[in-house]
Amino acid sequence: MAESSYDCIVIGSGPGGYVGAIRAAQLGMKTAVIEADQIGGRCLNYACIPAKAVLRVADVLGEIREAGAFGITVAEPTVDFAAVSERRQKVVKTLTGGVAGLMKKNAIDVIEGHGVVTDEGNVKVGSNFDGTEIAAKTVILATGSVKRPLPGTRFGGRVIGTEEAWALQKLPRTLAVVGAGASGTEIASAYARLGSNVTLYEGLDRVLPTEDADVSKIAERGFKKQGIVVRTGVFVENVVSGPDGVRFTVAGDAAEADWLVIAAGRAPDVENLGLEDAGIQQSETGLVVVDGAMRTSLAGVYAIGDLVAGPALAHKASDEGIIAAEDAAGLETHPLAHVDIPRATFCLPNVASFGLTEQQARDAGHDVVVGKMGFGAVGAGTVYGDRTGMVKIVGDRRYGELLGGHIVGTKATDLIQELVNVRALEGGFVEVARIIHGHPTLSEAVMEAARDADGWLIHG
Repeated sequence: MAESSYDCIVIGSGPGGYVGAIRAAQLGMKTAVIEADQIGGRCLNYACIPAKAVLRVADVLGEIREAGAFGITVAEPTVDFAAVSERRQKVVKTLTGGVAGLMKKNAIDVIEGHGVVTDEGNVKVGSNFDGTEIAAKTVILATGSVKRPLPGTRFGGRVIGTEEAWALQKLPRTLAVVGAGASGTEIASAYARLGSNVTLYEGLDRVLPTEDADVSKIAERGFKKQGIVVRTGVFVENVVSGPDGVRFTVAGDAAEADWLVIAAGRAPDVENLGLEDAGIQQSETGLVVVDGAMRTSLAGVYAIGDLVAGPALAHKASDEGIIAAEDAAGLETHPLAHVDIPRATFCLPNVASFGLTEQQARDAGHDVVVGKMGFGAVGAGTVYGDRTGMVKIVGDRRYGELLGGHIVGTKATDLIQELVNVRALEGGFVEVARIIHGHPTLSEAVMEAARDADGWLIHG
């Protein structure tokens, strides 16, 4: 049951909100979380976790289909999509149940309802006009983001966002995905392998346009190998949703699909949060303005995650939740360096990166040195059946500084962490080149890419 006052109230229970709440409770604050939907927020219930659950099914299906190359003969597998959906729901239930358990373990009250911040830094549950006001010494805003339609388009019927795409109850015959960033490529890669005919549209000139250009090229080859039709430099227009499908035009040509998924960006979920009435400053794009300790313009109120600047990533939100709670408790904190936050995309092939791309490093005036290593040049690539993956290291020649790491291929999303850690510990590519890596592992490709950057590549 909600009480009349708390040391810390967190609005939103996603990966930023619940982590911030737990850290606040650990630091001795009487804490509550207000959630208008399901515990765990959109990430656990509708986005990150459901996505990875379905992608894992596609991965297993691909391994079965490739079993012949490893000397195992199996019949052609079939997809029971109802069972896939059931497993997805089970994964979500398990993890959200775990978060609920953490709330109880840390004596955090969970209050159901819509939270609104007041100009006095308190919280109303309900609405800004007739809600129940609860006093708070600290408020952390962690409501995440919402889907954003294409210009001139609205969601509804067969036009859906990423959350609905992962929750489809029947495997679509045809699927059009607009936006070839992380979310769009994950959807396209999953459904294409499960058996849908997928077309991936991107307005810019390449897939994964924020990734390094070399990585984008390898990823696109992988997408096409899966049967995905990739169209870049085009825009989807004139969208009309019907009872059985969606009609639209692309570069003046008519097209249609069973479903049209818009994965071309999201917006901060600030509607009815009370920001304007509370006098909390926002940017021109609607983001909440914060300092390095996640403090807003209203004393005692913090904002984290997709509400603020920086990459819209769950792990970034979690760390910001910790920063906010620790600052509120009077501990010393340090601002995040957004460029050094790891980025992970779980399409096939996996894509992961941190830091600057080669072009960004050159544009910033660095004396750029690049090291590359294909998975096929180290033993594990051949053993595990991925000779197409690649590691690319971007560095500064003068001091051996590690400016960025870019990996495409098997386990890229795990392999990137080594480079992130080296950067955080103020090491460079010279140190990576000298660290002994286990053999035969894919991590040896990271080591060899660093050696390439340092000028003494062994396996190449």
